[in-house]
Amino acid sequence: MGCSVFTPFLVLLICLGCRGVFCQSPVFACDVVKNPDVGSFGFCNTSLETGARVEDLVKRLTLQEKIGFVVNKAGAVGRLGIPSYEWWSEALHGVSYVGPGTHFSSVVPGATSFPQVILTAASFNASLFEAIGKVVSTEARAMYNVGLAGLTFWSPNVNIFRDPRWGRGQETPGEDPLLASKYASGYVRGLQQTDSGDPNRLKVASCCKHYTAYDLDNWKGVDRYHFNAQVTKQDMDDTFQPPFKSCVTDGNVASVMCSYNQVNGIPTCADPDLLAGTVRGDWNLNGYIVSDCDSVDVFYNSQHYTKTPEEAAAKAILAGLDLNCGTFLSQHTEAAVKGGILKETDIDKAITNNFMVLMRLGFFDGDPSKQAYGKLGPKDVCTAENQELAVEAARQGIVLLKNAGGSLPLSTTAIKSIAVIGPNANVTKTMIGNYEGTPCKYTTPLQGLTAFVSTVYQPGCLNVGCTGNSLQLDGAKKSASQADATVLIMGADQSVEAESRDRLDIHLPGQQELLITAVTNASKGPVILVIMSGGPMDISFAKGNDLIPGILWVGYPGQAGGAAIADIIFGSYNPSGRLPMTWYPQSYVDKVPMTNMNMRPDPATGYPGRTYRFYTGETVYSFGDGLSYSAFSHHLVQAPKLVSIPLEEGHICRSQKCKSIEVLQNSCENLAFDIHLRVKNDGKMEGSHTIFLFSTPPSIHNSPKKHLLRFEKVFLGAQQVGLVKLNVDVCKDLSLVDEVGSRKVALGLHVLHVGSIKHSLSVGI
Repeated sequence: MGCSVFTPFLVLLICLGCRGVFCQSPVFACDVVKNPDVGSFGFCNTSLETGARVEDLVKRLTLQEKIGFVVNKAGAVGRLGIPSYEWWSEALHGVSYVGPGTHFSSVVPGATSFPQVILTAASFNASLFEAIGKVVSTEARAMYNVGLAGLTFWSPNVNIFRDPRWGRGQETPGEDPLLASKYASGYVRGLQQTDSGDPNRLKVASCCKHYTAYDLDNWKGVDRYHFNAQVTKQDMDDTFQPPFKSCVTDGNVASVMCSYNQVNGIPTCADPDLLAGTVRGDWNLNGYIVSDCDSVDVFYNSQHYTKTPEEAAAKAILAGLDLNCGTFLSQHTEAAVKGGILKETDIDKAITNNFMVLMRLGFFDGDPSKQAYGKLGPKDVCTAENQELAVEAARQGIVLLKNAGGSLPLSTTAIKSIAVIGPNANVTKTMIGNYEGTPCKYTTPLQGLTAFVSTVYQPGCLNVGCTGNSLQLDGAKKSASQADATVLIMGADQSVEAESRDRLDIHLPGQQELLITAVTNASKGPVILVIMSGGPMDISFAKGNDLIPGILWVGYPGQAGGAAIADIIFGSYNPSGRLPMTWYPQSYVDKVPMTNMNMRPDPATGYPGRTYRFYTGETVYSFGDGLSYSAFSHHLVQAPKLVSIPLEEGHICRSQKCKSIEVLQNSCENLAFDIHLRVKNDGKMEGSHTIFLFSTPPSIHNSPKKHLLRFEKVFLGAQQVGLVKLNVDVCKDLSLVDEVGSRKVALGLHVLHVGSIKHSLSVGI
């Protein structure tokens, strides 16, 4: 469409490619048009190898200039044509206005806001994780090109959702290390990979956070700035580290962010074993390590880990930190060098890692409009396709937890009116959770349902806190008594669970249970309960109430959440989401302190353990729970009963009985097998189905009760049969971490589970 004199002002800006006084230019170095002299600098010469360009740049800087590049608000060096750059932008589930690097304006008023991560993870669809990342990076590049965003995004959050009270659990992919790892590497690839596929170029730079064993914000007087997480080597290596390792080794992530907390007495941002040793050494990070914001300041001023600020600066940089979110290193690094506790070459190493990432982003390649992605602009943000993916992601993640008597989906012929009740029934911002941006637009649950049938809306409570004086029972009961069906939309928001806000209990807030029960008792037709929350809730009362035949968990479903909820309630879409975390009873959190980091149960103290892999108690709902409007059946076609691991002559386990053997490269080479499954949709409705392959390993080394080896999402028409092949890597998938943190293959009987199928597999030598 061309531009005419009648084009509205905003469209005109877009048609003009955003030129003129209302637009900003992207920040970049080596602008030979404005400053021809920079063309002679080696670091501006795109024909040189990246390492040589960075080396040339570092050599030209003074000590003070170098120090300007170890903080998020990087300093400008006018004499070299380098502008100031802001490293801190966020893109957890869409381009976000959190962080100073990104802004919305009349030029780009909003960006596609996908579901909060916990709901996307519930889709168990690895291709979706990557597809979302790709859309977010396209919109980010488009915003960069008009001066509204940076190129470095500190997302995703890949911490394990260890405790149901954690306020930031909503930002994570859940409690399972494999799911978190697949989400991490998939989303990172979506953000970073260029269309050329060159691993040395970046579309935008991603960052996996918060490294590591970080999952407590503020609980009963214990906060993240002072918490010392006591973690066993075994729990560290088999639970907390895998998502970060996957980010680096599978996703080739450009950055890792160290966290505020200490781990076993050492602040993570000052721990050379965690940073230089593991992330850069063992995993071979190709990128930079950044601190969580002010965490160097925190370990000096709050944790009192060092006696002087100069020592704190030196410890952080020597541990492997390259970039400080905050100003601490800009204030104290020069004194550390002059005091002899840090060398200028140590700073060179840090800024080299930072510059390498900016080089891979094209920051030093001159005018971005002449590079790959240079033509992206406002027209590429909030496109119809991007917004459709936001609806689809919500549909795929929503979990049907209860459907007694096939009460769902509701029929538009039988149901002419519904009462839509609850503090989350007509919300907008609640749906996008935290680390959010301005969305393209909203579809509230009420709007989504009204698109199907006539609705009557009653909030029932003025907000999710639902205290006694905000309860509005009479109107809610009256509406429910007159409508053909009632949909109750309850749950939480950021006032209940958020960064710096952990929960004390896992009941529905305030008087919500009273509201649900009163409305249910007054309802004329079926009652559908919808829980909008990041963390799990103890809703045992509703699960056991025969008058509530349907329960859905919808996470924080993003900008189009209302449309997705309605599509599932009225059967336009067959639900396929599965819970990515255990839903515990309240008695669990009454008994277990958030500060206990142990994953494994301790019978001596009655400690029940954590997550489906180790927890020994009762659940309200379990990891992987989720119903469909179709029944799916599985048939095992092919799987081995015996796997032998080749050992070299003279191996100790040839002459004596071993329970496990060390994972060694030469004996693990090409040691894998396939499991073939036939899956049938036995229902009358097409839909997706998640296949989980779990393993129960031999009971050695405090092994998990079961753990997830693979998941695969398949789409089948009504009565359709599909064949699924799951590849199992013996040394990777059938190994365990022992008590001292070594990975070993467990010898003996492993039981593989797919749905109700159990298959015994013997692993020997």
